[in-house]
Amino acid sequence: MNTLFTSVLCCLALVTIFSGCQAQYDASEPSHSADSLKTSSWCGVLSSDAYRVLREQGTEARFSGEFWLHDEDGVYVCMGCGSQLFDSGAKFKSNSGWPSFFEPAAATGVGTHLDMSHGMRRMEVVCNACGGHLGHVFEDGPPPTGLRYCINSVALDFVPRDSIDAKLATVEPAE
Repeated sequence: MNTLFTSVLCCLALVTIFSGCQAQYDASEPSHSADSLKTSSWCGVLSSDAYRVLREQGTEARFSGEFWLHDEDGVYVCMGCGSQLFDSGAKFKSNSGWPSFFEPAAATGVGTHLDMSHGMRRMEVVCNACGGHLGHVFEDGPPPTGLRYCINSVALDFVPRDSIDAKLATVEPAE
């Protein structure tokens, strides 16, 4: 009887743990806000790598991301919520191993916060709509801004210029 009780208790614990990572809607549509998901629910929406970067302030390995050499015309949006972040016209080759931009698509799309982690003083870049960690901004970029927004590929999705109207019409605007 004691073994049966222990087995049932263990099964209930596992069901409870894994139910927290169930997607609450179609993950192919990234149109959700930070308010609509608890932090623990992001694991059902994002890949494990995207979750580690966007929600846990991780960093992908240099030269490993999908977009570091990407040169198509369009916009880069937040993988977490679909908000427009960067235009391909602001992308440049920094040889850092991550996609780099000299300015965001709109001043309201991204925010910055002081990051003192890992014994360094840096400015963290976040998505203003969902609060996801995108990367860091440095003051060693090209004109006209002199800034280098160094962004993790896994935090981004790309929308080709000819698909922008149709794709972004389904995305909630950033507040």
